[in-house]
Amino acid sequence: MVTLPKPPRTRCERCLRPVSHCLCAHIPALSSRTQVLVLQHPDESRHPLNTARLAVLGLQGAELWEGECFPQLPERVAAAQQAVLLFPATGDTPSMAASSVSPASPEASTLLIVPDGTWRKARRIVRANPALETLPRLALPPGEPSAYRVRKALEPAAVSTIEAIVRALTLLEPQQDFRPLLRPFNVLIEQQIQAMGPEVYRRNHAGAE
Repeated sequence: MVTLPKPPRTRCERCLRPVSHCLCAHIPALSSRTQVLVLQHPDESRHPLNTARLAVLGLQGAELWEGECFPQLPERVAAAQQAVLLFPATGDTPSMAASSVSPASPEASTLLIVPDGTWRKARRIVRANPALETLPRLALPPGEPSAYRVRKALEPAAVSTIEAIVRALTLLEPQQDFRPLLRPFNVLIEQQIQAMGPEVYRRNHAGAE
């Protein structure tokens, strides 16, 4: 007997999830003074559990660029009133307090640039784009553990890209509630746990909670 391969599942053109697990109904349409630009490593764009796209879909005016080196980035940074990189600080590039990069008036805006990928690939994006090396860095303070229970990270304090964006925006614009941006992310996690089954989940991710 010849076993034929299963046909590929039809995917939603917007959220890229299988149509049976479409997340669009859970994606909000939030506005913010902060302009978010996600620089997504190509490997991350192909990961079925990547969350950056969900963040960009839920934020009006947010952008997602895919690649590793972005020739257009210096022009984009120069056009911003102020730009900040959401990335851990180093000895040469100390972190800045959120209050120091928060817009001084409702008319002003901050460009928040977010590398998206594993730590190794995110660092590669930063090194490949000199325009990022000169930017002040916004490092997230310690917070609640990540809810990303179905994807392992080497760093205990690591959070998903969508969680990092929500935490950064909350620091920059504390008067606004950005938690609705996490709705599709939470549904995604529950869908994945259901798909793998409780036994597989406990065996592979018991330490994630």
